[in-house]
Amino acid sequence: MKNVLRQGDVLLIAVKEIPADAVAQPATGKKVILALGEATGHHHRFEFVDNMDGPRLYVGAGGARYLHVPVPSALDHEEHETVQVPAGDYLLPRQVEYEPAALRNVAD
Repeated sequence: MKNVLRQGDVLLIAVKEIPADAVAQPATGKKVILALGEATGHHHRFEFVDNMDGPRLYVGAGGARYLHVPVPSALDHEEHETVQVPAGDYLLPRQVEYEPAALRNVAD
């Protein structure tokens, strides 16, 4: 499906727009990090030269996360193939893993 992209534990679902009440999050240097690896320290990230042209992460009501990608951009990770993300707006649903005692967040 063209509206859904996946890289390991990161899922991007295309949306028409980011809610107006969503708040832009600061980049980490010249990176936007979508998920950190718990054991390895690897991370799913966009890297860019100019903060003005790079993808931007937003947090909306209830902690919903969104991503604005102004120009086609590469999503990188040390253990996964690079994913080319088309320009657009995306929802980043929280990925969870089932454990008998409770649900556990896969990546934050």
